[in-house]
Amino acid sequence: MSAAAHLVGYDDAMESFDPVFGIEVHVELNTKTKMFCGCENTFGNEANTQVCPVCLGLPGSMPVVNEKAVESAIRLGLSLGCSIRESSRFARKNYFYPDLAKDYQISQYDEPTSYEGSLDVVLDDGTVVTIGIERAHMEEDAGKNTHVGGSGGIQGADYSLVDYNRGGVPLVEIVTKPIEGMGIRTAEVARAYVATIRDIVRALGISDGRMEQGRLRADVNLSLRAKAGPGEDQSAIKFGKRSETKNVNSLRAVERSIHYEAGRQAALLLAGEPVVQETRFWHEDTSSTTPGRSKEEAEDYRYFPEPDLLPVEPSREWVEELRATIPEHPAKMRARLQADWGFADLEMRDVVAADALDFIADTVAAGTTPQAARKWWMGELARVANERDISLGDMPVTPADIAELQGLIDAGTINDKLARQALEGTLAGEGSPAAVVAARGLVVVSDDSALEAAVDEALASQPEVLDKIREGKLQAAGAIVGAVMKATKGQADAARVREIILARAGVEG
Repeated sequence: MSAAAHLVGYDDAMESFDPVFGIEVHVELNTKTKMFCGCENTFGNEANTQVCPVCLGLPGSMPVVNEKAVESAIRLGLSLGCSIRESSRFARKNYFYPDLAKDYQISQYDEPTSYEGSLDVVLDDGTVVTIGIERAHMEEDAGKNTHVGGSGGIQGADYSLVDYNRGGVPLVEIVTKPIEGMGIRTAEVARAYVATIRDIVRALGISDGRMEQGRLRADVNLSLRAKAGPGEDQSAIKFGKRSETKNVNSLRAVERSIHYEAGRQAALLLAGEPVVQETRFWHEDTSSTTPGRSKEEAEDYRYFPEPDLLPVEPSREWVEELRATIPEHPAKMRARLQADWGFADLEMRDVVAADALDFIADTVAAGTTPQAARKWWMGELARVANERDISLGDMPVTPADIAELQGLIDAGTINDKLARQALEGTLAGEGSPAAVVAARGLVVVSDDSALEAAVDEALASQPEVLDKIREGKLQAAGAIVGAVMKATKGQADAARVREIILARAGVEG
């Protein structure tokens, strides 16, 4: 049995070896059409309904570059601190897979649009790590294979289906330089880096970054090398053989794939066995990787310039115009918002982890306090989203709706209980919160005559409460408040009800 069958623990692997890693992040752009043709670029449509001769690579078809995709790629490159090449060109990357209809991919090779950048990544404890960016180049996506039978992967499958809808979708691939010196924090840094890329593309509005739908996915490269001895320079020690874990599609999986690969490679090296340079597949169900294929080098792809496309030559004026559209770095924005909102560190981490930051920010911008916005998005809305097994972004409610809902509470029109009913109606498609309140008659009852009648009826059934209140036990009023709220189906003004009860007892509140 191979030594790799017995994994070394992550901490032990980091103690024994020096890790070096790199990440290739693939970002699907949200342009209306594909990279080189006019086919619709949307997710989830019926298989093979968004295809044409160009994206299928049929003879005689001619690609045309999507200008919006170029713009998005340049804006992303600028956000990564990259230089923008005055003239870049596309190349054909030749290889055969069932999901690549024309047997080559149009990509960029030796002349990428964006190159030589860096990105600051902030870890949970505030540590800032600067990641070097080698390049960010444009290319087209491949189709999608679905393996039927077995465990759902290609190994053991009965047959495979290919959906070419994704073929030709605009991509930007971001490639880091080798990242060294992270030691035990390697997996943490990798996760934080991918999360930062996701935050950036969302802030730019060029992709929704949904990893579970493949809109943003990562290939994680990892190698282990010997640790330097006393007096040795660690950087002078040659890198080890690397594995590339393909298409990792969650932040947790990025972290866990490094844990697994570090343990696997360490077990091999400690047993005197070689690490094979190869691609590997991540399996979420077992938190493990399995071999894919030996890792190709650039020459294996037989790159050559794409003969049907002219070079991309953005003017310096246009690049500077695009630079002016770059939003604030996500980490700086979070720090600023946390200070403005007065959130504790744990509260802010929970907001970020729930992908609720933008929704809360937009709700605050619509006129609600940060605390109220956080209460709704991290409370009732998060609960409903969890029950429906969807993300907050898929909830049929907007920040403006939540601001309107809170405004109704602040104005005294409804209370918290009625607000939840109004929200329920909005989520059910009955209209805005104000419309639901009007249609369902959810307005708080504040008319004194109606409230006094309800209080007197409740006191008649619990006459001992007045004596307790007169004895100084003011909390006894809660039983009557509860009875009135029940009688009015939650629509009574609870504060006014309490005032009436105390007045009946001849006691000041």
